[in-house]
Amino acid sequence: MTSNPAYQKLLEPGRIGPVVTRNRVIKTGAGVMMWHEDDVVMRDEVLAFYEAMARGGTGLIIVESPTVDYPAGCRWRDRYRLDDDKYIPGMAQIAEVIHKHGCPTFMQMNHDGTWQVGLPFVPDPPYSGPPYAASDVVVPCETDFHNEVPHPLSIPEIEGIVEKFAQCALRAKKAGFDGVDVNASSSHLLHNVLSPFWNRRTDEYGGSAENRSRFVCQVVSEIKRLCGRDFPVTVCINGLEVGQICGIDDKRCITNETAKEHARFIEKAGADGIMVRSHWIGYHEAAYLCDALFYPDAPIPLKDFPKEYYTKGKGAGANMLIAANVKKTVNVPVIVVGRLDADLGEKILEEGMADFIGMTRRLHADPDYVNKIKEGRLEDIAPCTGCDNCLGSRRCRINALMGLPVNTIEKAANKKKVLVIGGGPSGLEAARVCALRGHDVTLYEKAPILGGLLPIAAMVKGPHPENVPLIIKYLRTQLAELGVKVVLGREADVPIVEEFKPDVVFLATGASPTVPAIKGIDRPNVVSGGDLHKQLKFYSRIFTPYTLRALTRFYMPGIGKNVVVIGGALQGCELAEFLAKRGRNVTIVEKADELGEGMVPALLGYLLRWFKKKGVVTYAGVKKYVEITDEGLTIVTKEGETKTLRADTFISALPLTAKEDLRAKLEGKVSEIYAVGDCAQPGLIADAIGTGLRTAMNV
Repeated sequence: MTSNPAYQKLLEPGRIGPVVTRNRVIKTGAGVMMWHEDDVVMRDEVLAFYEAMARGGTGLIIVESPTVDYPAGCRWRDRYRLDDDKYIPGMAQIAEVIHKHGCPTFMQMNHDGTWQVGLPFVPDPPYSGPPYAASDVVVPCETDFHNEVPHPLSIPEIEGIVEKFAQCALRAKKAGFDGVDVNASSSHLLHNVLSPFWNRRTDEYGGSAENRSRFVCQVVSEIKRLCGRDFPVTVCINGLEVGQICGIDDKRCITNETAKEHARFIEKAGADGIMVRSHWIGYHEAAYLCDALFYPDAPIPLKDFPKEYYTKGKGAGANMLIAANVKKTVNVPVIVVGRLDADLGEKILEEGMADFIGMTRRLHADPDYVNKIKEGRLEDIAPCTGCDNCLGSRRCRINALMGLPVNTIEKAANKKKVLVIGGGPSGLEAARVCALRGHDVTLYEKAPILGGLLPIAAMVKGPHPENVPLIIKYLRTQLAELGVKVVLGREADVPIVEEFKPDVVFLATGASPTVPAIKGIDRPNVVSGGDLHKQLKFYSRIFTPYTLRALTRFYMPGIGKNVVVIGGALQGCELAEFLAKRGRNVTIVEKADELGEGMVPALLGYLLRWFKKKGVVTYAGVKKYVEITDEGLTIVTKEGETKTLRADTFISALPLTAKEDLRAKLEGKVSEIYAVGDCAQPGLIADAIGTGLRTAMNV
């Protein structure tokens, strides 16, 4: 029985082949790359990561893909291997830790195959030969992962890879996994053979949907032969492939109708379930991070999207109509993925669009997601804000335990009186963790609202794809539930600390805006980061971040039509996007060789392409900022050219500078003093919350 009637469908058990799932939530096999090809024993942080989700009530966990065919089948070294029996014990450790909490687990398998060898973010790939593919097709699009001429597979080579998949599945079974998931989606090798755009073969593996499905079907059939008919196999397919971004007619790609044919053949081959997603040629990451497809804007007009692709949620539920059409075609369970949560998942299940709801990032943010849904503790769910920090970085913005070798916060041996000074993300997290450890915690924040710079970040970023205010709401709720005393509108100076007599002080007082050493930086048409922060902080006391963001479309005092942003790291890039969307002509100057330090690489790539489309001018690798005069900002470019950039307004958007001035004043007055967040080392929201948690766990 389910204990929360609002999510009756989501929480009821399901079945995939002979395997009974605890509920309808499936952790999909998306990679977090916490391991390395040399590992033969599982790392503690990997075990902690998977155990947390199993303990948290997830219905079925699919473990990310180890390498099936080394080295040709993988494009980076941060992958576990399972191409030899010596790797079985390590995988067995994962299966054991998941099973310990009564959760079934499948292992995903894929073959990168078609990805180019020279990926710019992989300086030392394990494989230097040509990519494997169905045919020697490349994409006329610089943003795609398939712009090297590949090696078309021979039939014996295909048969060899089929055998490698099957042997890998057998090793997974020996390791204790309850089933396997075959990834024939994304832009991996099996998808390449399924797609009529990529597959131009004229033999038994090309020319029709049945022939193009043959490779995948042989993989399924051979796994069943080796592992037994009662060993479940699910297959992840693209229910839709879109080529418009790269100038490819969608009719030449996998349409939803074509995918339905694929699904029928794959089911006939013995598959016990079909997972459905979609793929956009040239936008690899946005194909599985559906919300990222709409950052900073959708890459094509919404009217040109395939009718089956759901756009109203800006990624949320993007694949549900696609999956619903596939479900009408097959008799095995259908799993749908795509920025889903409990509410949307329940709706999808109630309307019969799918049988299971695939999630990843929400379970990264809160491994206890399902248990909290079951218990009706919705306000206690740590929110996934869609920042995509977990995309290969081994960490989560809100769940700083991710990537650590532990997954619980233990009680402290001795209760202490803790004073947290500062109500930004690091201070809020330090207060939360200290309270969980059993300490008596009080937090002081000199502003009348909590959040530090988060309201300003929310105003600039907007609600999509990162919903930053959810962080403040969650942490504020947790402090209230844990009994943390919060004092707003009062600065905790030395006399207050002396009167309070704490055992421990956390300094979370933030950082100072950096003033660039440029002659003329004090001119009236220069807006310093400090001035901008003060102005926005004042208005944030009156308006919510998103109301303030909406108002800036009509009025931004002191910001002219033509703007030069000094600083091209995350802060400068996001500010430039914000201004460009408000009709400003923007130029970014940055001394580093590349723009966007601190941004998720995939999102940065989408933003830079958007900058070109919108006419945002960028200068990276600037050798010198010479002077700001009536004529403009004079710089020496990367090429050594002296250039003067004219503008109405110049805005400094450099990374912040740490400040610990209060620490020196408190030395000798408090036995334990810890600086966290920007106060210690300016960084991202994930850095702030991470230092808050890690420091508090040792108090």
